[in-house]
Amino acid sequence: MELSSSFASLVSDNISFSSAISPFPLQSSLKTLKLTKPTSQNLRILAVAVEPQQDLPHNSPQKLLKELAERKKVTSPKKKVPPKKFILRPPLDDKKLVDRFLKSPQLSLKSFPLLSSCLPPSRLNNADQTWIDEYLLEAKQALGYSLEPSDQLGDDNPAKHFDTLLYLAFQHPFCERNKARHVRAGHSRLCFLGQFVLELAFCEFFLQRYPRESPAPMRERVFGLIGRRNLPKWIKAASLQNLIFPFDEMDRLIRKEREPPVKSVFWALFGAIYLCFGFPEVYRVLFEVFGMDPEDKECQPKLRRQLEDVDYVSVEFEGNKLTWQDVAAYKASFILLSFHSPPEDALFVHPRLFRACVPPGMHRFRGNLWDFDSRPQVMQTLGYPLVVQDRIPEITEARNIELGLGLQLCFLHPSKYKFEHPRFCFERLEYVGQKIQDLVMAERLLMKHLDAPGHWLQEKHRRILMNKFCGRYLREKNLHRYMIYSEQVQDAYEHNRRLRNPSTTAVQQALHGLAYTVYGKPDVRRLMFEVFDFEQIQPKSV
Repeated sequence: MELSSSFASLVSDNISFSSAISPFPLQSSLKTLKLTKPTSQNLRILAVAVEPQQDLPHNSPQKLLKELAERKKVTSPKKKVPPKKFILRPPLDDKKLVDRFLKSPQLSLKSFPLLSSCLPPSRLNNADQTWIDEYLLEAKQALGYSLEPSDQLGDDNPAKHFDTLLYLAFQHPFCERNKARHVRAGHSRLCFLGQFVLELAFCEFFLQRYPRESPAPMRERVFGLIGRRNLPKWIKAASLQNLIFPFDEMDRLIRKEREPPVKSVFWALFGAIYLCFGFPEVYRVLFEVFGMDPEDKECQPKLRRQLEDVDYVSVEFEGNKLTWQDVAAYKASFILLSFHSPPEDALFVHPRLFRACVPPGMHRFRGNLWDFDSRPQVMQTLGYPLVVQDRIPEITEARNIELGLGLQLCFLHPSKYKFEHPRFCFERLEYVGQKIQDLVMAERLLMKHLDAPGHWLQEKHRRILMNKFCGRYLREKNLHRYMIYSEQVQDAYEHNRRLRNPSTTAVQQALHGLAYTVYGKPDVRRLMFEVFDFEQIQPKSV
């Protein structure tokens, strides 16, 4: 009895039997077992042990049950906890903090504050210089720039920092160099700025090229040219795909792997070009380097019912489609207007853009009831007219007359005259005002938050410029009382704020468009941050 019980326990510990019956031949081996407990006779017992079944078919029930049991044992992966040394980091003392800020390239330029704010927060290291030495000449040659190092230029030339910004533009979030903090921050800030530069550039171009079109077809044209799906085509046309995907062939990547890096580089690239060279160079790269064609079939707007436009356009637009060279050459004379006053004896800062938005027939509204009753109050609230020193007094008088007509157009709701006169409403001024408002706010945030990454600035920008806030700032100044509606719409809007408030947003953006065409970007800043207080930092009257 004692021998049998010990034998049973020994077999159960050392031998495993499988109860499953498989149609496949079993591989067996003979193992020699020895009893650990001393007995009077040394018994040698031979037993058959079955090895684990490794060659089960794919759909075998035993294999499926085994996989199911293993999956049940696996728990959800825990989140990666960073080491404590990255959590409880001692704060920098005052001396080190001051040294870090004073040595930052972002504080190195006093004459170009916007350019300085988009430089990397720390100096480039050896790994950055390696990329520059290997790839930068190829990028500059593809874009049509001089191969000489840009740091040899004078300190008063913003293009001195073009090599650094061009390097940052190509370090998209999916590449290896973007893991460095200064590279990641520099690229995201350039990308944030570049999207608004592109929108304003195309807005001004299409407003002057198609003086009779409404903004809706223009927005479709812009989306057809620089929509995310079409950007890889332009990158390939300029032979820049190898700089974005050095280890992959772009055409073989799926869309979600191809389009985000291309979009990020494309936006950041035009942010860098705008900071160093201005809008004329933006147009050259868009239409000459990338080969964009505004008459391409892929960017044409969908067919819609067009209202008959019986009114005149300015002489320079009549029967003439302006090319990008015309727009770029005309704008080149105003490249420094962001920092200086308008040129002497100029009627407007952007005269052609003003004439593209304000039709010549607006002069028929001079002396009407709104001109006498409402215009003085509107001009007083907005601080118009601004003091501009002109050698010829007639220029000042003509500018103020055109400004009054433009203000009346800003408050002219489409319900009043649009069906008979399609351009006698605020739509075109609203379009340019929306784009210049976005760019001015982006520049403000970049210069105000030097250490903020681009995605944080993007969310801050979106929250400040929400449509409901833009209309509210106009209503706080009681300017919505001077809007001109048709009688039918006036009755519908009188007690319905859901219908009325979007139109006040449009008027507020149209005012920014008018300010940009007449007085330039500085006046847009004045309206946004002094008159309407977009940032809501001024004290409120009790």
